[in-house]
Amino acid sequence: MNPDLIKQKIKEVEPLFIQGLTKIMKINSVKGEATEIAPFGNGPKKALLATLDLAEELGFKTKMVDNAVGYAQLGEDNEEYIGIIGHLDVVHEGTNWDYPPFDLTLNNDCFYGRGVLDNKGPILANLYALYVLKELNFPFTKTIRIMFGTDEESGSADIPMYLAHEKPPMYGYTPDCKYPAVYGERGVLCIKLVTQITDNSLNSLTSFNGNFDRSAVPDSLSFSISQNDYALTGKRAPSNAPDLGENVITLFAQKMVQENLVSGEFFEYLTWLSNSFHEKHDGSGLGIDFFDAESGKLSLTPVNLEFQKDTIILEFSTRYPVSITKDQIIEQLQKVLPLETNLSITREMSSTKFDPHHPMIQKMTKVYEALTGLDGTPVTTTGATYARSMPNIIAFGPSFPGQKGIAHNKNEYMDKVDLMKNLEIYTYLLAELGV
Repeated sequence: MNPDLIKQKIKEVEPLFIQGLTKIMKINSVKGEATEIAPFGNGPKKALLATLDLAEELGFKTKMVDNAVGYAQLGEDNEEYIGIIGHLDVVHEGTNWDYPPFDLTLNNDCFYGRGVLDNKGPILANLYALYVLKELNFPFTKTIRIMFGTDEESGSADIPMYLAHEKPPMYGYTPDCKYPAVYGERGVLCIKLVTQITDNSLNSLTSFNGNFDRSAVPDSLSFSISQNDYALTGKRAPSNAPDLGENVITLFAQKMVQENLVSGEFFEYLTWLSNSFHEKHDGSGLGIDFFDAESGKLSLTPVNLEFQKDTIILEFSTRYPVSITKDQIIEQLQKVLPLETNLSITREMSSTKFDPHHPMIQKMTKVYEALTGLDGTPVTTTGATYARSMPNIIAFGPSFPGQKGIAHNKNEYMDKVDLMKNLEIYTYLLAELGV
């Protein structure tokens, strides 16, 4: 098919794409209380229904599977389909936005709103990319299925529900990470440390409150020590990019130690916390600074700190290289923990690896390099996507090299030119994969 026809049709479809995306962006799809017909809350279910309505208006066959995952399909029903899966659920909006979080706002050629990047914008870009090709009567020989999940941000419990009724795709991708093609994802390990303090030194801490969330580097907390009130502010960032933030937990430990605000075992613990974690995102403070050539350095960040009577609870998240095992990490950690500390694992996801020479990845590289002029050599990531839950899937897009730390922050954004470049890339890629 003439590439000029595709480019012309993409331009024609752009306003329709923005109109449809705006409709879905206006829906607050943060996970809520489960019901019989909405396993992840009313918000994600409402977004799913609205998206399937859009897909039907565009002329696609649609189906909802177990109220958890829906899809728009082009082609005959069969078990050998190419799958593109994204998600409609979003993380909590947080505070201090300069734009309405649940809307699509265009300002200075940049779109703002919760989910515009993660992940409503990119998965709808794929829906409209397939629509472009459908309208041009592109000669597909394979069935294409665009799938919409509703629980990616909270553990991907929607995928087992889908797989209980449907076969997984032959192969495909999730537009929920970065470019170029991501053939490997690091392992994820969330660890809880429970430490007993036996000398009553915790009594000087009379209040402690922070904005702790395992998905992000915490950036604010307030506390009281010996009747004196304090507040600290760091810098929020995704938990898989801790070097972009300033962790308020380690800032707290550093302040307490440097200013001698506490004593005894509490002081000793905070000294260990500061020395082990403050600005040591590679795990070097704990001796777990593992590295491999394929996926780079281990990264970690504390995500929660609690005080309960004579107990300190610290939780931290690690992303470790694809050649490393969790057992190697745990074995080393046990050597450097404070006395009276119990270690447990609260979340674990093994690393994943896809054949970087697979024909799909070769086509991804070809399309990406042709449309961007950038190096398309496949890469790995610290992120965790549906590729860990849905068989035969890798991540591809939507962020371009150098774009990090946007998704879970206030004023989540995507430049208009980048959103439209995604629409173009996915259109040409679907054409390559579908023949």
